[in-house]
Amino acid sequence: MHPRTLALVAVAAAALVATRGSDATAAAKGPMKTSRVASSEAAVTKADWGELRAYYEGESYGLRDVLTGTVTLKPGQEPHPPHQHAEEEFLYISEGSGQWHLNGKDFAAAKGDTIYTAPWDIHGIKNTGTTPLTFVVVKWNTKGVAIPKQPTTD
Repeated sequence: MHPRTLALVAVAAAALVATRGSDATAAAKGPMKTSRVASSEAAVTKADWGELRAYYEGESYGLRDVLTGTVTLKPGQEPHPPHQHAEEEFLYISEGSGQWHLNGKDFAAAKGDTIYTAPWDIHGIKNTGTTPLTFVVVKWNTKGVAIPKQPTTD
């Protein structure tokens, strides 16, 4: 997929995050409904590294285990070490700068950058700047596509 298309997908996801309403809850059973959540209504998790604002979490009509939100990292922090999981994921930096980690390689991360990670690819982000780094996260599994098995390491 073209890098500009990836950025547009991430921006569209950010717009979706900003349009969920207070009548919907992350804990609702069944697919989420069309709705809006204000930033002040997002579920906030605070930690030493910064905070996660989860706008949508749960099931949609075509997705299961979906998470959309924003993460703000304090300078020098990362939400966790580079990791892997079964879900696909987009990360889009809306403010700040830092360092990406993708499958054993590290490189600069700047405002406007977007990454996509396929299932089981190792990835991470760290704020190496002097100001907060904020990124949009969209992570999901689909209902119609089998999750790939985790590769074994030799």
